[in-house]
Amino acid sequence: MTTAVSTTLRQAPGPRGTPLIGVIPAIRRDTLSFLMATFRTYGDVAHYRIGPLNSYLISHPDGLRRILQEHVRNYTKDHVSYSILRRVAGNGLVTSQGDFWLRQRRLAQPAFHRQRIAALGEMIVARSESVAERWAQAAAAASIVTIGEEMMGLTLQIVGNALFGTDMHAELAGVHDNFNLLSKQLVERFRTMNLLPPLLPTRYDRAWRHATAALDRVVYSIIAQRRSQGGDHGDLLSMLMLTEDADTGERMDDTQLRDEILTMLVAGHETTATTLTWAWGLLAAHPEIAAKLQAELDTVLGARAPTMADLPNLRYTRMVIDEVLRLYPPIYILSRKVIADDAIGGYRIPAGSATDFSPYVTHRHPAFWDDPERFDPERFTPERVATRHKFAYIPFSSGPRMCIGNSFALTEATLILAHLARRFAPALPDGKLPAALPLITLRPAGDMAMRMALR
Repeated sequence: MTTAVSTTLRQAPGPRGTPLIGVIPAIRRDTLSFLMATFRTYGDVAHYRIGPLNSYLISHPDGLRRILQEHVRNYTKDHVSYSILRRVAGNGLVTSQGDFWLRQRRLAQPAFHRQRIAALGEMIVARSESVAERWAQAAAAASIVTIGEEMMGLTLQIVGNALFGTDMHAELAGVHDNFNLLSKQLVERFRTMNLLPPLLPTRYDRAWRHATAALDRVVYSIIAQRRSQGGDHGDLLSMLMLTEDADTGERMDDTQLRDEILTMLVAGHETTATTLTWAWGLLAAHPEIAAKLQAELDTVLGARAPTMADLPNLRYTRMVIDEVLRLYPPIYILSRKVIADDAIGGYRIPAGSATDFSPYVTHRHPAFWDDPERFDPERFTPERVATRHKFAYIPFSSGPRMCIGNSFALTEATLILAHLARRFAPALPDGKLPAALPLITLRPAGDMAMRMALR
């Protein structure tokens, strides 16, 4: 698949949609089915309209390399989806661009160094133990546990401790409920091209304002508490508060801190919790894979809890996580605005248009994944990974804008799964996985209710 600009470029094919609104009805009806059907019908580059927006779905890894690495400056986050997201996350690492983004990335990077992540392993396992205690009681009663809710609560407490030195237990329900509301509305507003600020006196807009205000209260209270304490607590918040701009000597004000904290708080717990929720469901639906995982845990850990030192030996556990991320990448679609005319796969990508790329779709590209719907952790043996196109697997995006917390998320997910799967084998009551619900992240529809059982 060529990515060089050519003088004989083709116009990309794609679904025509309906006048004025384009493919919005199909996206609203079933986003994932629309993406997969567009790829299967029209190929690696497909064109469609979302209302007034001309978009190109890019599915081949070569095209993703063009967007995310080779010509990254030509594909910016000046896209309507990020405009809507900024109403919640402000100008944090996920939404910011250019020199400002680079400055913020450099300030935050030390918090994600390997040595700092290694120091968090004991805390991650300790937090997981509180879940294990509840699960043991549920197993004794053969009762149902809502796995999604459990994983959301666990990862929120971990990210609060790890990044902000704060126990998030008291805020758990409020953060979860308010983000759920905003996540649903964010997707709805984009899918309907409702781009107006949420300022109307309607119930819908009032709910948005109430939820954002509630999240702001949590974040600003964390900032205020830390400012009153002073000093360096050795976490991300301390680094952001104490680091001075090399040119101006200025430090972040409360608004800048709010944007980064809220971004980390939401991105740092939602994505990992979703991954772990799918992991439990997939393992329950594939007992032969669960047996291989448990055999590794019995060999490596025996009756003890995992530590950071065990991670190199928990190879199959990590392969399970990688395969879950392939099938159900939390961030299932991303978009960019095209600055100047370009070419991808021999097709013209005009300035002013948008590119969409979907890890969910590319992770199912049959040129790179055999029997792509099958759950098979063996895809991630070192030998198979070494021969695969680098951009065929992008659960954390790739290139210079790759997720800053990818190593932390993988470490956290692996330790949690190892610690809990060593003792528990949750079962799907009806034996069926729930459907995928594409909100801001790719969640199971519902909270993945499972019957808890001890191994």
